[in-house]
Amino acid sequence: MVDFDKLFNPRSIGIIGASNKPFTGGFFIYCLLNFGFEKPIYLFNPRLKGETIADIPVYGSILEIPDDEPIDYVIIAVPARLCPSVVEECGKKGVSFATIFASGFSEVGNHHLEIEVLKNARKYNVRIIGPNCMGIFVPKNKISFSPGLLTKESGNLGGIFQSGGLAIYISAKGQSIYGTNPSKVISIGNQIDLNFVDFLEYFLHDDETKFIALYVENIKNKAIGRRFLKITKELSLKGKPVILWKVGFGEATRETILSHTGGLAGSLKIWKAVAKQTGALMVENSNELINLAMAFQHISNMPMNRKMAITTGGGGASIETADTFERNNLKIPKLAPETVEKFREFVPDVNTIFRNPLDLGGSMGNPETFYKTLITLDSDPNISAVIFIKVYDFNHIFLQTIKRAYKEMKKPLICIAYKIVDDTSDYANKILFKRELFKLKIPVFESVDLAAKALDKMCIFREFQDKHNS
Repeated sequence: MVDFDKLFNPRSIGIIGASNKPFTGGFFIYCLLNFGFEKPIYLFNPRLKGETIADIPVYGSILEIPDDEPIDYVIIAVPARLCPSVVEECGKKGVSFATIFASGFSEVGNHHLEIEVLKNARKYNVRIIGPNCMGIFVPKNKISFSPGLLTKESGNLGGIFQSGGLAIYISAKGQSIYGTNPSKVISIGNQIDLNFVDFLEYFLHDDETKFIALYVENIKNKAIGRRFLKITKELSLKGKPVILWKVGFGEATRETILSHTGGLAGSLKIWKAVAKQTGALMVENSNELINLAMAFQHISNMPMNRKMAITTGGGGASIETADTFERNNLKIPKLAPETVEKFREFVPDVNTIFRNPLDLGGSMGNPETFYKTLITLDSDPNISAVIFIKVYDFNHIFLQTIKRAYKEMKKPLICIAYKIVDDTSDYANKILFKRELFKLKIPVFESVDLAAKALDKMCIFREFQDKHNS
């Protein structure tokens, strides 16, 4: 297994190709400075030697730095044609890891450049991330690959992405809206040296990482494929879910992938078999990935089985939810007779249907009725999780009711919250509502479909563990 300590916790970072230009080497300077990286930053550019950028001196070459000043990690932001010689200089300096930002390698037919880079890297034992990637995001150690979109909040999500743009987008959206703060995120690009399985293996043993989001365009060879099967299964059995977003099953996307990261995609049938064999949880888009990550981050405990109880304030919502849940292999069992009798004691028998899904009608707006409803559904022996549907509403009385009930509940509670309007005030209200429920370990979904798909995947994960750990 690769020892990534000098990558994720470097004693210093060097940027080769440093400049004041915001979309080249300057980008990474301001990523680190704006994020408050506290250790030494070294800048290199022979054309700017002797100058300063952001009060940091610029050297002509990494070899000008004395041996007693170690540089563990380097970001290489120079054109592809210069990368082989730059990697050689990094090796002579004793650099352990280097991210190559530039594109222009195998994805456009320049395989010889990758071969030269790899030859020099192996000669000096420099491990390469990329090329054609953004590098790493480690909020705990204040290392970022975006100058303004990300926060320093560290969490339990490990991210591995073959797309730098998606690595930034999913990290930023997860942090700002869904409370899924990462431990480490890696943008891996063309994977000429380190590949996504190397980082999966690291996450297997990383105590800070509890679940993994993985965006894959291709697997380089059969040896990597075999390691992927083995390590992903080990992660699943260890209780670390791997959320797998595999793309490239259409003809157009296959060609795009070849030009994006220089690899072939594989068939959907094969990948579904891989997921079944390893316990990986396949999603179809970024929205599903983020919402499933949110569910794993915030749910108190996973449902014991597929039997769900649903309560709403309207018949139409009840029907939509039941249909959608059953399409996603979830079950809506009948309530136990004793549960129905309990409801008759406190819910008016007007505009109310005592079955699952439970349509409370206007009674859902009564805090005491809602509290008793959650407690009663939680006690039903036929139920493994309770789902309630609500319009986004930051109502302190409603939140206190949920807190009061959830302290007494033993089963997971899930919220599906609809939005009515789409303006700035509604957005702020929505974020506040979500954050309050996240504090209670209650996932919040914005649609029935996203909730159903996430719960189905969580059930798949538990079933995989039960089958293989029994």
